[in-house]
Amino acid sequence: MTFWTYILRCADGTYYTGHTDALERRIAQHHAGTYTGYTHDRRPLEFMWSQDFPTRAEALEAELRIKGWSRAKKEALIAENWDRLKIAAMPPSEREARTSAALGNIPRLRSGRTEERRTMPTTTPPPVIVLVRPQLGENIGKAARAMLNFGLLDLRLVAPRDGWPNPQAGPAASGADVVLERAQVFDSVAAAVADCPHVYATTVRKRGITKPVVTPDEAARAIHAGPGRTAILFGPERSGLETDDVAVARTIITVPINPEFGSLNLAQAVILVAYEWSKHEALAQPPETDLPEPAPQGELDGMIAQLDAMLVDANFYFPPARTETTRRTLRTLLTKPGWSSQEVRTVRGVLSALRGAKARRLPPVEGGEFVGDRDLDEPLP
Repeated sequence: MTFWTYILRCADGTYYTGHTDALERRIAQHHAGTYTGYTHDRRPLEFMWSQDFPTRAEALEAELRIKGWSRAKKEALIAENWDRLKIAAMPPSEREARTSAALGNIPRLRSGRTEERRTMPTTTPPPVIVLVRPQLGENIGKAARAMLNFGLLDLRLVAPRDGWPNPQAGPAASGADVVLERAQVFDSVAAAVADCPHVYATTVRKRGITKPVVTPDEAARAIHAGPGRTAILFGPERSGLETDDVAVARTIITVPINPEFGSLNLAQAVILVAYEWSKHEALAQPPETDLPEPAPQGELDGMIAQLDAMLVDANFYFPPARTETTRRTLRTLLTKPGWSSQEVRTVRGVLSALRGAKARRLPPVEGGEFVGDRDLDEPLP
């Protein structure tokens, strides 16, 4: 069976990335609006790119990676401009240091116009999360959920206490089934990391072993600077990694934490490390869109004049002596960001006047003073 990752361009210029096992049917659903979600109100749509994979997990992994890419990276992929994509894929702080990226083969590319085998640059592979002697299936599921939130799919289990698969892991994963399905089981830490040239151990204590100690952010930068696959070890829930486990690693990851309470549960530890890695993948970036040009001053003046006329009709400007001051306040409010408390009170007065709650008639006079009026500076109920 074949699975596809694909990109559509929406009517507002943004890009949508998805995956499916029936490409033509899914694209037709997008065009017809029967596939609800992001594209439904952004039609018409244009099919831009697709790639086929032998498994759903690989298609999902490609979707998660591409979905967070910048516009420049997506357009370079669509244009099949690998040099441009290679440059755009580098984190800005490392762009100068990394002068080249590894090339990897992809099975097939389709842009709607051509079909041929090509090569595209790949970044350093995502790290492998290794849970050493995990005790509860629920915690394995929660760790898998944390991984998928930040685009990690490779989970390895070393001698899980209750065996594997564990029926308690699925519900706790909350939909991260692809991580659990791909999980591999090993008898020892050494076997689990045998193919990884970089191994990190997460622990709050050095346990008498002299090794480099880094924060999750420092580790993430080193992982992205690769090459080679990285494994990150997490210990059992009750006691953490043993000294022999830490000895296998080359570097220790320690989170700056309250020295009087340094207790993190397994999923929390995984999510901290996964989040720092994901920041360099731009998974959380919103779609890039061009901001509209500011309105010409003449249009803004016209809007203010229209509002002013409505406020005059609503008898908003009262007392008359304060009319020009209030008008200046309104103009200042409408032409700059960052409202002050006075400006907020003014807007509330405007809204009250427009709905009729403050439409004024001349109030009765008692002793030469107006009765029943509210000063503009007083807060509204």
